[in-house]
Amino acid sequence: MSKESWKPGNMLYPLPVVMVSMVDGAGKYNIITIAWAGTVCTDPPMVSISVRPERYSCPILRETGEFVINLTTRKLAFATDFCGVRSGRNVDKFSALGLTPVEASKVRAPLIKESPVNLECKVRQVLPLGSHDMFLAEIVAVHVDERLMDDKHKLHLEQAEPIVYSHGEYLLCGERLGTFGYSVRKKK
Repeated sequence: MSKESWKPGNMLYPLPVVMVSMVDGAGKYNIITIAWAGTVCTDPPMVSISVRPERYSCPILRETGEFVINLTTRKLAFATDFCGVRSGRNVDKFSALGLTPVEASKVRAPLIKESPVNLECKVRQVLPLGSHDMFLAEIVAVHVDERLMDDKHKLHLEQAEPIVYSHGEYLLCGERLGTFGYSVRKKK
């Protein structure tokens, strides 16, 4: 197989695409779509999001130090895109999209009710890295839609039809190919 050589760039795809909700000091809610989000640590549970400094949301995140990561689904795909291309400076995204803000338990930022999983986060460090500022945050609470839980209390996120972002496109997560450890599991 031959390969083309490209200039250095971020080609780590697909990525989780999430809606990050926040509230400014005056109590105004906002949502920004982030594809540059990731897991950082298990103990304490930490994540990162990266935001361009010129975005309306960046100073809010710096000022408040809190946000909620809301996982996205097939049903939220339109809202996910809208929140990424419209500025909260000009649009109340909750109202425009008919999304429901719900009071969080540990942070002032609201949960998005329509999202199947919400991660309440408190910023621990901000790293200005060039084109983006990275917000390292501790997850202080998690909320999961009970309709996605089975009788053994196992989460079935696939039932919510989660989406990912890949090179300009939103994609539905596909079929299961295996489970963790299946490559070394002994055959019965």
